[in-house]
Amino acid sequence: MLHYAATADDLLRSRFALSPAFELNGLLRRLGRDDAPLPDGWAARLAPAFARLRRETALDAVLALCTGSAGANFIAPPPRGLAQTWADDLRAVRATPLSVARAEIGRLERRAPVRTPRVRELLDSDDVVHLIGDALDRAWNDLLAYDWPRLRAICERDVVHRVGVIGERGWQEAIAGLDQGLAWSGPGLRVPLRSENRVVDLSGEGLLMVPSVLLWPGMAVFYDEPWPKALVYPARGTAALWERTAPSPDVQATLAALLGRSRARLLTELGTPASTTQLSRGLGMAPGAVGDHLAVLRASGLLTRARAGRTVLYRRTALGDALIEGAG
Repeated sequence: MLHYAATADDLLRSRFALSPAFELNGLLRRLGRDDAPLPDGWAARLAPAFARLRRETALDAVLALCTGSAGANFIAPPPRGLAQTWADDLRAVRATPLSVARAEIGRLERRAPVRTPRVRELLDSDDVVHLIGDALDRAWNDLLAYDWPRLRAICERDVVHRVGVIGERGWQEAIAGLDQGLAWSGPGLRVPLRSENRVVDLSGEGLLMVPSVLLWPGMAVFYDEPWPKALVYPARGTAALWERTAPSPDVQATLAALLGRSRARLLTELGTPASTTQLSRGLGMAPGAVGDHLAVLRASGLLTRARAGRTVLYRRTALGDALIEGAG
């Protein structure tokens, strides 16, 4: 059990951030293990590119540093805010001093020595930071860039939802709703982690909250440099992404014939609330077109909308749910 000791000042200084690099590390861990599945047939879709990258780049060295509980920090630098991009993370990776990289590699090797000659050679190279940066950039572009707008939209929806909860009921309610095992105990937050048993004082720095899709269904904590004290948690809506099955071709055809293909896609997507911008990113549609289609769907009684802070969120009505169920 981990206990974050917090004061009122810590709650005032707590904030949210997104981490593209953390999501890439999560994807690589899952692709490199047989016991960590991916949703919606991602593994089959990405397997050829993953195998090619392992042959052509230093990706196997990256995989050696992507351990489940204590991976190298320099391949997943701490995020600074909600506008974090892969370009930001890649710059931080490439700026890692060789001495820092060697220290982190050595720490991991004391736990799990690397015995593969090719990986050993890559990790011992004076160009290890450059090689790993190139491998991560290729992995991002070949494996995650296509899906990132959708994953980012899920994380952004989570933040909008939790900011609304904070405004209505406070930080305690927003954090306690992340997981059934999370609980406020005395002046702090109790995190149910079997691998950790300690008290960490937030010391007035606050807690960095990072929603994740590819961490699901667990949580991760950070309390050592270079990361600030942080909690990475499954974003709201992640379970639906992993557990749901896409509508069958017959259902999609029925909805498209009735509503048009774009409106059918939007209606299917809005089982969880989303903004126009999030839908545009996630579905690869122009914001203006999304807005026009949402207006028609709302006027037809299939969607409703509500304001959360400065953001307007749309979601299906009971009539919209019934239409999708009836099409099936």
